[in-house]
Amino acid sequence: MTVIAVPFHLDEHLADLALPVTADRTLTPDLPAGTPWERMAELYEQVAAAVAEEAGAGRVPIVVSGDCTTSLGVVAGLQRAGSAPSLVWFDAHGDVQSPETSASGYLGGFPIRQLAGGADRTVAERIGLQPVAQEDIVLVDGRDLDPPEADYLAASAIKHVAVGAIPVPAGPLYLHLDCDVIDPQDLPGLLFPVPGGPRLGTVAEAVRGVVAAGSVAAIGIACTWKVGSGAEQVVAALVGELATSE
Repeated sequence: MTVIAVPFHLDEHLADLALPVTADRTLTPDLPAGTPWERMAELYEQVAAAVAEEAGAGRVPIVVSGDCTTSLGVVAGLQRAGSAPSLVWFDAHGDVQSPETSASGYLGGFPIRQLAGGADRTVAERIGLQPVAQEDIVLVDGRDLDPPEADYLAASAIKHVAVGAIPVPAGPLYLHLDCDVIDPQDLPGLLFPVPGGPRLGTVAEAVRGVVAAGSVAAIGIACTWKVGSGAEQVVAALVGELATSE
């Protein structure tokens, strides 16, 4: 595997973000002026190009960043390399907001909805991201849902499952791990902690199960913690294991 670091939270460069694994390459472009989505489109174009290069050479990229929206670039990169990946998405949150449903307006709450062809399309149109069919998306945990998210998931074909009951899709898949899926009693310093989640060991076992049972084409690790929290040390063993797996 090749580790690609993208030390950004949305369009903000986080020079001091501590990552749980050593990167083989780091993407830190100077982003142009514009709206946050326009700036992220420039960043994710570079992510897509890097992922396409690695996947096209038969390597599995593991992309480590400060958020979940970087996944837009990862999936676009896999698609450029000729893959049509399914998604297995570990997250404490639903990530299926849209501009019309989000009470906070937080752009990091949109990525699954964007990957499925909805929400803001600025990035998708600029980097050539094609929609992933809802039935090819598995949301693992997602315990903190706003009412519009719960309604969307209930009416969709997205599989919303518990950590211990993951239906691993056939064919290539993108495995996404937002570290806030882990219960905050095991992972301090999270930006958006959600109590009542699975413990670190349970999440690690589930992630290993997906890797063993599926055909992983790329992995994304969302390091959604505060700078200086030390959280990277807690998940270092698991992420390092993924980064060195064959």
